[in-house]
Amino acid sequence: MKGNHSVRSTLRIAQMDCPTEESLIRGKLSGLVGIHSLEFNLVQRTLVVLHAPDALSAAVEAIRSLGMDAELAESDGPKPTAPSSGPGWLLAVSGVAAATAEAVHWFDSGNHLFEAVLAIVAILAGGLPTYKKGWIALKNRNLNMNALMSLAVTGAMAIGQWPEAAMVIFLFALAELIEARSVDRARNAIHGLMALTPETATIRQTDGTWRDVPAASVPVDDIIRIKPGERIALDGIVVAGRSAVDQAPITGESMPVEKAEGDPVFAGTINASGALEIRVTAAASQSTLARIIRIVEEAQGAKAPTQRFVDQFARIYTPAVFAIALAFIVVPPLAFGGAWPEAIYRALVLLVIACPCALVISTPVSIVSGLASAARSGILIKGGVHLENGCKLSVLALDKTGTITQGKPAQTDFEALIDTDATELRRRAASLAHRSDHPVSQAVARAAEAQGVELFDVDDFAALPGRGISGRVGDTAYQLGNHRLVEDLGLCSPALETRLNTLEQQGKTVVLLLDTRRVLALFAVADTVKDSSRQAIGELHALGIRTVMLTGDNSHTAESIARQVGIDESRGNLLPADKLAAIESLHSNGQLVGMVGDGINDAPALARADIGFAMGAAGTDTAIETADVALMDDDLRKLPAFIRLSRRTASVLTQNIVLALGIKAIFIGLAVAGQATMWMAVFADMGASLIVVFNGLRLLDRPRGDEK
Repeated sequence: MKGNHSVRSTLRIAQMDCPTEESLIRGKLSGLVGIHSLEFNLVQRTLVVLHAPDALSAAVEAIRSLGMDAELAESDGPKPTAPSSGPGWLLAVSGVAAATAEAVHWFDSGNHLFEAVLAIVAILAGGLPTYKKGWIALKNRNLNMNALMSLAVTGAMAIGQWPEAAMVIFLFALAELIEARSVDRARNAIHGLMALTPETATIRQTDGTWRDVPAASVPVDDIIRIKPGERIALDGIVVAGRSAVDQAPITGESMPVEKAEGDPVFAGTINASGALEIRVTAAASQSTLARIIRIVEEAQGAKAPTQRFVDQFARIYTPAVFAIALAFIVVPPLAFGGAWPEAIYRALVLLVIACPCALVISTPVSIVSGLASAARSGILIKGGVHLENGCKLSVLALDKTGTITQGKPAQTDFEALIDTDATELRRRAASLAHRSDHPVSQAVARAAEAQGVELFDVDDFAALPGRGISGRVGDTAYQLGNHRLVEDLGLCSPALETRLNTLEQQGKTVVLLLDTRRVLALFAVADTVKDSSRQAIGELHALGIRTVMLTGDNSHTAESIARQVGIDESRGNLLPADKLAAIESLHSNGQLVGMVGDGINDAPALARADIGFAMGAAGTDTAIETADVALMDDDLRKLPAFIRLSRRTASVLTQNIVLALGIKAIFIGLAVAGQATMWMAVFADMGASLIVVFNGLRLLDRPRGDEK
């Protein structure tokens, strides 16, 4: 991407596993001419470089001089890379040799030559990568973990501590391998979704035959066929067939969704039963699943508040520890006559203990695990900042139509107002309603169809603007219209007026069936509440979240729906600007406010809220691209699930910071007291790193109670 005479390039660096490599690369590139900024993503092993057009090759060569491979990332997104550890059998040899050296030393055989040989074997088998990285770091005047470990092991050998040197290098190499594999689990959690998409698709040829071709080559508007049990290769619209589709990889729904002609389907989902023919609506690289993966990867690269704090802390902490270590080397021999070798050894132990790797790596692993866990549950979070801030939400504003309610009117009431066959009245009303495309008429028609009511033929059908519709069934003229039509015809009695007012105050729209002389029946239609809404609002209240409904509908409807689902407060008759003002008024109380919506009219309020939630975002480009959090289906229960995940993430981040700093503080105290050994130093550094990484990976496991 070009702008202001700068180019933005993404490099994939396979050997960039932890803050050690980041520090080394940053130090190497910061002084290069034409390099403007660096953005590291340790979990994805990528580096985004903002540079002058002719400066990239120099940056790549500088990285390669550090013993790392750098290549431009492909446009379709990063691929998982294997950890840069050596062969496992070499590590096994190192472990056996180190353990044997310890055993020989334990039995005090006095055979120091044998101990030395075993230690050298252990160091050559397991420590050469560490020494290589350490030498590169020292050449670049960077005392990173590898340099410190190399110096410490060399110092241990110099003073004859062969078994300790061997065991330390083996434990360090083993811990690095475990850490790399553990971080890979977080790194590849989202990439596992991409494997769900088939590499081939069966397309229809111009002569009507079918042929398998690479899915990446299928153009938009081609027709593909999906057999029962197959995964869907591309996003599309069903043009023939009927089936149930498992959409869990996209929306997190636990139950298959029925699909028929006109319904959207998504790449990576599973066709359960019937055969489907699908018109492709997006190329493979632009499928909903591909966009989800790209967005989560970008979110992983954006630093969350805790990560920014940790980075700033490390910039102060690391120089301070180096100053203390230098004082350990100089002060005891010069001021108290201490031995130089012992002072140097204690300083090296202190530096190994104090390395901030555990602190720095803990935050991105936790954030990435949380983002991946959310995406697998159908919650697309656009950055770690939103994942962290979710735990601070105190008020949640919700749109009504399509968010709390279905967004499609349904018949709720039917009353026959004359003494006759109710089924016949339904048939006449439904026969008229079937001819209209008005949402209220369609609701009446759908209700009759669901009950198996057969329709009459309708003649002389006509629309009555602002009032309803009319038509003739057999020899009788009928009208299906609203309250105003009944008033205009002078057929509204006081009893009927009272009944209509009662229904309208419940937020229902009433239409009536009339002939030329009287009102025959009434039908009440309302936008029905989603089954999940009541439970979701109850869970939000249990989490201490206050709920407010913002809607353009009238106040009666707003209050009725709010009562049905248990919402704390409702505000009706709101235009988009009014919804925006409502969010600002909630902000004025110093509260962190979330907004949930699904329409363009909600956009200003969504943008103003601290966290904007888009409902039913699967397949909707605008919602996925603009929302802070996109709920990939229309299930409101994902809101409390998001807040619970946010609170778990905040808890894990706090635990990791306390663990990392607490372990360091204990062992630094031991080092200052002269009680720490090199073994302790390795445990304090790599042990702390493993503990915080494993703790962060717990976020990948879905907690009990969130299965829905």
